[in-house]
Amino acid sequence: MFKDLDPILHSQLRLAVISLLISVKEADFSFIKEKTNATAGNLSVQIQKLKEAGYVEVEKKFSNNYPLTTCKITPKGIEAFETYVKALQEYLNAGKS
Repeated sequence: MFKDLDPILHSQLRLAVISLLISVKEADFSFIKEKTNATAGNLSVQIQKLKEAGYVEVEKKFSNNYPLTTCKITPKGIEAFETYVKALQEYLNAGKS
């Protein structure tokens, strides 16, 4: 009856990152860090897990001699998020039918 929830997205911080990226499509590391209130180290690890799953693309470059990391959601990430949200809705609606 209940579908399995994606373990990658079932982490609070990874879900927060994907939720941000789904609305803005692309964001720099500082923006994500500020919005999620995460530490740089933890955020870096969680973004790496999302990247390994193919849910985000990460671009590292320099801007005015400062490192700039930009994250962008992939089509696979969008699909995974939509599937996750749909599964959660089924959990929430289970008692109503």
